[in-house]
Amino acid sequence: MEILRIEGTDIDVSRVALGTWAIGGWLWGGSDEQLSIRTIHKALDHGITLIDTAPVYGFGQAETIVGKALASSSHRARARIATKLGLAWKDDKVRRDASRERVEREVDDSLRRLGVDHLDIEQVHWPDPAVPAQETAQALLRLQQQGKIRAIGVSNYSPEQMSAFLDYAPLHTSQPPYNLFEREIERDVLPFCRNHRITTLMYGALCRGLLSGRIRVDTRFGEGDIRNVDPKFKPSRRQHYLAAVDELDRFAQDRGKTLIQLAVRWVLDQPGSPIALWGARKPEQLDPLDGVWGWRLSAQELADIDQIVVRHISEPVGPGFMAPPLHETRS
Repeated sequence: MEILRIEGTDIDVSRVALGTWAIGGWLWGGSDEQLSIRTIHKALDHGITLIDTAPVYGFGQAETIVGKALASSSHRARARIATKLGLAWKDDKVRRDASRERVEREVDDSLRRLGVDHLDIEQVHWPDPAVPAQETAQALLRLQQQGKIRAIGVSNYSPEQMSAFLDYAPLHTSQPPYNLFEREIERDVLPFCRNHRITTLMYGALCRGLLSGRIRVDTRFGEGDIRNVDPKFKPSRRQHYLAAVDELDRFAQDRGKTLIQLAVRWVLDQPGSPIALWGARKPEQLDPLDGVWGWRLSAQELADIDQIVVRHISEPVGPGFMAPPLHETRS
């Protein structure tokens, strides 16, 4: 397992983090608690030390499961927790709220659900234009000074939004979507983070399972599964993405690797891309993990991969469909 230090902190973490959105069940067709706990234990057993979660993942369910898994793991001492805040929910409806009151309440709720006395990384889940950056940033800075959080992060922020945040508080991490098929951040977010020494945690490394090799043209998703509204999984586009997947799979096999290992290694080998989130909710989904280490993609291989993607996908679709609605602007 490759290890790195979060910029501006003394927090050392694995370069692959366990993503727990699916473990929460919401938008993934439900969750099995005991299966999820075994998945977290397997991740820790295989050297993953960073677990990324959020209150909105199952409306508290994912954080609760992570807390139970850590309490029963022999690896608890080296586990690091990254969670989020800034999304409110009611009756399964989500909206953004990064107000000072919400920030303070969510940190306390996360500490309780996770069963810990501090959070290693606390991230604003989505930017909230209705709340001044100063209010959110200073609230997090006070919580850091109180010892409730160790590092401050954001997720899904543009360079302009991060710049505004930095006027009032340090920013240690940024979590944008990034994978072989969703690469918009290469234009602006990645250069900004490199220039400002902000560590990036890339979510969606497997593009919601599209890069797992298990999705087929006739694959159907259960009710409430987010892939039912992802444009990439619609029949008119899915065939193009799957054609790219097939060629990428052959490319990986020629090198003695699986498609999943190739997809995660690709993220790790990009400039300014130190951490990849691996989403899993079943232990066997982590079986390929060990094959990610001990090798790198050459410059020529990276160029060949780019050509495969371009050859099959002329009009790539980004992850914008996942953005939650805003709340009312303050008067």
